[in-house]
Amino acid sequence: MPIIVFFIMICLAFYLYYKTKYFRSNRPAEKQWLGAKSSIMLGLFVGLFGINQLFLFDTTVTYIVAAIFIVLGFLSAFNGFKAYRFYLPYVEKEAKDLLEN
Repeated sequence: MPIIVFFIMICLAFYLYYKTKYFRSNRPAEKQWLGAKSSIMLGLFVGLFGINQLFLFDTTVTYIVAAIFIVLGFLSAFNGFKAYRFYLPYVEKEAKDLLEN
């Protein structure tokens, strides 16, 4: 499925983008927030990769491995989303404090 491959590549590109921003950030809350965003993208990447494998191969081993990838990927994305929502107010306060100084 070419559309799934397109989304896999988009997720990988955003993961690399957020991870680069994570290493370049100096503010602690923003660093955690960017880490959460990169976790979401990595989780989506792994989950979509598992879905894509279902279309490519038709063996029992593929179904087992794809199921593991899908579950772990989407759980990681869900946990990353929870962390994103948790750190968002701290990032906003951190940015507000930075603008006031």
